[in-house]
Amino acid sequence: MTVRVGTYNLHGLRDSLPALTRVMAAARADVLCVQEAPRFGRWRARRAALAAAAGLAVATPDRAGGVAVLVGRRARVLHAESHRLRAFLGLERRALAVAVVQAEGARLAVGSLHLDLSDPARMHHAAEAVALMEGVAARHGAVVLLAGDVNEHPHRPAWRYLAGRLADCHAAAPEGDGLTFPAARPSARIDGVFAARGTHVVSCGGVDASIADLTGASDHLPVVAELRVGH
Repeated sequence: MTVRVGTYNLHGLRDSLPALTRVMAAARADVLCVQEAPRFGRWRARRAALAAAAGLAVATPDRAGGVAVLVGRRARVLHAESHRLRAFLGLERRALAVAVVQAEGARLAVGSLHLDLSDPARMHHAAEAVALMEGVAARHGAVVLLAGDVNEHPHRPAWRYLAGRLADCHAAAPEGDGLTFPAARPSARIDGVFAARGTHVVSCGGVDASIADLTGASDHLPVVAELRVGH
């Protein structure tokens, strides 16, 4: 059995909402980590409406950092929490949204993360997020999955740290070139899905949606990993 886990920077819902919901639905994700989700002005209702339009539900309760975990019908939420990451003077406050879900017989601790453009903050928050995820996974007997907008290339320190502690799913089983930004003319892979080592990655790539929708929905492209779980 397989589980589909994805990540998608929603660009603050500043683009075409119909296109965005179509792309999110096309991802067919059991768990979707999102960044730049609504966090002001009726943010709960806006998140819920967006998720429902794509056939998903919001699993995490907090608005911190604009990150959230959404789940599909095959995933049952067992626990959810949010962590504000260390503050850096003059920089946006970052956060980690975590949901522990049961899907296809597997218990997964899934974290959504949006790292900073600042090198020191990005590196610190990557390490902080991994430590938090390992703690959640240990408490709930779950497998760690961490996904999000890393805001740097795979050869840079924060990405290398994540890929050292977890498996970079696209590197493990690439489907397509993996480029995610900018959506209109992608030239960089800055969004990724990372899974606990030992997880069998079946494939990791983009979403089967129209070019018009992919470029009209956000300035990022989504990433979806298909993982084999259970026995």
